[in-house]
Amino acid sequence: MFIGKLRIIGLELFFVLSITFYLTLPYNFLNFYFLKMNKLFVANSCNNILGEGPIWHAERGSIFWIDIEGKKLFELNEKTNQLNTWALPHRIGTVAIDTSDNLILALQGKIVRFDFKTLEFENLLELEENMINNRPNDGKVDPKGRLWQGTMHVDCKDNEGSLYCIDKTLKISKKLSDLSISNGMAWTQNQDFFYHIDSPSYQIKKYSYDNETGEIKYDKVAINIPQKNGMPDGMTIDENGNLWIALWGGFAVQCWDPINELLLETIECPAPQITSCTFGGENMDKLYITSARIGLDHKTLEKYPESGSLFMRKLGVKGFKPNKFGSS
Repeated sequence: MFIGKLRIIGLELFFVLSITFYLTLPYNFLNFYFLKMNKLFVANSCNNILGEGPIWHAERGSIFWIDIEGKKLFELNEKTNQLNTWALPHRIGTVAIDTSDNLILALQGKIVRFDFKTLEFENLLELEENMINNRPNDGKVDPKGRLWQGTMHVDCKDNEGSLYCIDKTLKISKKLSDLSISNGMAWTQNQDFFYHIDSPSYQIKKYSYDNETGEIKYDKVAINIPQKNGMPDGMTIDENGNLWIALWGGFAVQCWDPINELLLETIECPAPQITSCTFGGENMDKLYITSARIGLDHKTLEKYPESGSLFMRKLGVKGFKPNKFGSS
């Protein structure tokens, strides 16, 4: 009789432990999944001299980016992991997408269109063609389909750069002058404000923005980046209106709330010179991050061999598909 009770108790205990295991399995699995989701991956060890300008091409399921000093354009397909590379005749500062899903490229001295079918470049217009010591830097398309293109001196001299706006008729207007390193840009989802970075200022400035006319008016400094964090470089915005900012010399991308000037999150990277970031992937919840090797000595490169790589991290927040040049 006593042995029988022990067997019953043993079966009951086994049953309780089994139920507990299966009930906790989904939690453990989800916990493992989200830990894996938050890991930073090397998407491609491309050894860029000055990797920059990542942009998601939804129709091709690819992330594009550039090597400014290497004069190269890259495409990495998310599903197949196939890498395409194009050599360019000049330094390149920007990759954008037009309404035909071809690429708009800002090369030194001009803006061109790259046709995927013909693999040919079409010159669209000249930009600072007589300023031989200037080159294009970051650029983006606004919600109205205009290309905003920044420029800078090749040796980073102060106040030599500008920010231009180019509409679909290829009319150019200068929006900002006396910039040193015109960099990251973002528009709020309600299209009321525009954020811009001039890197040496360590500031993200906020402008009122008129989507119909493209006019901007200075509002305030939204974020002051502490110099110990690194110099702000490229930037993107998420669905919550927070800014993800690449930090040159800071080994990181940081997420900031620009309304309250609060640092929300830091993504540490195994490379000191982080240059830009953008959202991509099928669900627009992956953050692609570019980096650079330029100026790093042999000892530093030995310590951080992934400098110049393309990184990726899946996030719990989404971004937006890029606006297309020529749309309205």
